[in-house]
Amino acid sequence: MLRTCRVLRSQAGSSTGGWQPLSFDGGAFHLKGTGELTRALLVLRLCAWPPLVTHGLVLQAWSQRLLGSRLSGAFLRASFYGQFVAGETAEEVKGCVQQLQTLGLRPLLAVPIEEEPDSAVKAGEAWYEGNLSAMLRCVDMSRGVLETPSPTGNILMQLKMTALTSTRLCKELTSWIRKPGASLELSPERLAEAMDSGQDLQISCLNAQQNQHLQASLSRLHRVVQHARAQRVRILVDAEYTFLNPALCLLVDALALRWNGPGEGGPWVWNTYQAYLKDTHERLRRAVEAADRAGRAFGVKLVRGAYLDKEREVAQHQGTEDPIQPNYEATNQSYSRCLELMLTQVSHRGPMCHLMVASHNEESVHHATKRMWDLGIPLDGPVCFGQLLGMCDHVSLALGQAGYAVYKSIPYGSLEEVIPYLIRRAQENRSVLQGARKEQTLLSQELKRRLLRRGLRAPH
Repeated sequence: MLRTCRVLRSQAGSSTGGWQPLSFDGGAFHLKGTGELTRALLVLRLCAWPPLVTHGLVLQAWSQRLLGSRLSGAFLRASFYGQFVAGETAEEVKGCVQQLQTLGLRPLLAVPIEEEPDSAVKAGEAWYEGNLSAMLRCVDMSRGVLETPSPTGNILMQLKMTALTSTRLCKELTSWIRKPGASLELSPERLAEAMDSGQDLQISCLNAQQNQHLQASLSRLHRVVQHARAQRVRILVDAEYTFLNPALCLLVDALALRWNGPGEGGPWVWNTYQAYLKDTHERLRRAVEAADRAGRAFGVKLVRGAYLDKEREVAQHQGTEDPIQPNYEATNQSYSRCLELMLTQVSHRGPMCHLMVASHNEESVHHATKRMWDLGIPLDGPVCFGQLLGMCDHVSLALGQAGYAVYKSIPYGSLEEVIPYLIRRAQENRSVLQGARKEQTLLSQELKRRLLRRGLRAPH
């Protein structure tokens, strides 16, 4: 353990020569074109307008009626789609990724497919099988779009579990898991064995149709990770609602048992932990200790959380305790505690433990970089940073130019697929969008500086 720490500290020291606080003052905006900066400023200002986010789907429908599909689509492509989406075709996505690479940033591809809880449309197995094909293509694209893969960096992609298994099944499993003395039938070990063997799995709390769907879901998840492992692409599983997460965590634990073993080369399946939930630090601590005891690799994407309004609404409707931290400061404290826990674990376990600091919060990023230096964790090692494509570029670019591993979450697909997905993400991330005032100010300052410079150069 001490030897690992010394090696990490030596690598970090040689990379940085000493920790220096990064400056998130927009200085790295000189790397981007004027057109990109102008679009970013206009789109972020529009996204900070609450009625647009709240009524996004209705406004989209009205724009199609008033302008027609062609004009409405052209406007969206030139604005929101162009700002937050990599493109539709493999070539468009590759072009976006190559542009990011020139800025010192890396891609985290995301297929914009998920099943909304309580959806009126009941999806069949054919829908989930179609999503499986999309996920397998995402694995191949994640591998193929990189012009010059980093020799030390990881290739990552995001996965929404509810694209491959139904929310109804997850709710049923969650309600069973939460019962006192829940049956060992639902242990990760048993699910992992069923994934490997392909044998029928019969869970007594599920009916025949649900058991069949669970078996098919396990097979789909296994095939995605198996293919990703062969392509050396690591899977970051997104967290979702609290009434789904216990079931999702069970499935992730089963995948981790199979694919995060000591001889597999680090974690291939990472789970996401939401710091705005009251029980997150305790759950993360238990998961860290269990992985350490078993000698398994462990990967975590740490976020604040995005489903605040919906979670509180559900808790109030059901008469249950609010699962969310009481205020933003409490969420910040929770994030800092979880961050400290994971960074300490990374410093002890080295490449067996990986962390993505997925945050748009400058204080959290500053804290993470300082603690990485204190603990001797190399810049381009088992800790990376993550932000959304089209947002928080003043932080992403500063990190990338300083040599840190920075990933941008990149959805891709057609307008019809992606715009509803973007609107849902915007509704879940209202506070992030409305809090992007500093980025808007920095963009405005950079554009004014360029205009002034051009004015001074103009002939008199």
